[in-house]
Amino acid sequence: MSDMNVQPAAGEAPGLSQWQRVTNTFTAPSKTFEDIKRGNRSWWMPLILMVLSYAIYFGAVSSQVTWKVVAENEQRNAPDFAKQMMERMPPEQRAQQEQRAPITQAVTSALSPLFIVLWDLVVAGVLLATINFGFGGKAMFGQLFTVTLYAGLVLWPIRWLLATITLYAGVEPEVFNIHNPAPTNIGAFFPRSETPLALYSFLTALDGMMIWCLILTSIGVAAVAGVKRSSGYFAVFGWWVIGTIVGVGIAAAMG
Repeated sequence: MSDMNVQPAAGEAPGLSQWQRVTNTFTAPSKTFEDIKRGNRSWWMPLILMVLSYAIYFGAVSSQVTWKVVAENEQRNAPDFAKQMMERMPPEQRAQQEQRAPITQAVTSALSPLFIVLWDLVVAGVLLATINFGFGGKAMFGQLFTVTLYAGLVLWPIRWLLATITLYAGVEPEVFNIHNPAPTNIGAFFPRSETPLALYSFLTALDGMMIWCLILTSIGVAAVAGVKRSSGYFAVFGWWVIGTIVGVGIAAAMG
């Protein structure tokens, strides 16, 4: 995961340091993505920042909410068919399920950074095929994977740190939603248990941090692929729209 030190050609700017790439992601993203295009594809710094911010958030949930309350909230806000399945269980099996729920919830949540990295790998593969075959780009998988991790800096660490602040500010544990912990989207201002699932899914998709992340990803994809920036926007936001429609449709079917 070390930096790939590419010897700059005459007149070419030297590669950026890890911290320069991180700060430029927020202030001058084109510099970060052009640096990735030149071959500096190290991605361990955004990964470390993501894990550290998640560790802070995980500790806040453990102390301010507890995983028992998180599991109870999940059961209370579950779709009707899931509640019915739980009610149909024999009492002994249901008791065992309720006893294991906090541990399962904590373990699953602790693995969230790993799931995000795996998701970024999938996203990089999808964008590779889209931008290269659909828009004539020349991107490489490693470049796109690095772009997704750097673009994710404006989404995951900020979301988790904001959620940590709200938890220590005194949010009621009984209304805490582990899947939507920070007020960065419209859905966060609607009670999950009283809002139709399809509508809640749509409102949650209207997330300011996510839109920022998508914009940066679009810029990065276009930069490393050597295509117009509009092509990057079409590729990234096109898949986001498709994913949002599918998600709302599934929520409507479940709701």
